[in-house]
Amino acid sequence: MSEMGAITIRTERLTLRQPDISDFPAYARLMASPRSAGMGGPFDVRAAWGMFCHDVALWQLFGHGALMIDLSETSECVGQVGINHGPLFPEKELGWFVYEGHEGRGYATEAAFALRGWAFATLKQSSLVSYIAPGNAASIAVAERLGARLDPAAPRTDPADLVYRHLAS
Repeated sequence: MSEMGAITIRTERLTLRQPDISDFPAYARLMASPRSAGMGGPFDVRAAWGMFCHDVALWQLFGHGALMIDLSETSECVGQVGINHGPLFPEKELGWFVYEGHEGRGYATEAAFALRGWAFATLKQSSLVSYIAPGNAASIAVAERLGARLDPAAPRTDPADLVYRHLAS
């Protein structure tokens, strides 16, 4: 088990913080919606609960995991960013999503940039990957804004996924 607990990261507009049980209803709604198709969904509540618990447990098991994205001004939760790993991921993955109505404002890019920087500095990662469904233009744009590059040779569990590699500078 990791000695590292969950963290809080602040950016200019956002607070990235540990998930809590009050975050689950919005998370479950996203996972039940067509918007989760790029993650293998839609998912029923049982599967969404398992994924939510996975996101939380990663902190204890690996010293990294999911953080909820809150607007610093209002504390409204607008999505999630995380570093995923374990038996479901061939490499440590930097992933993100924003809830409906919060797209196009740069929240995913800002949050992913901050968490990626933390991972490179704290976890001493030399690279991370982002697994993205080919039709997910918004996530592809986030990866490219972050400077990640397509890595067709990277291992993946879903052969259809595009893999974008983030390198530590």
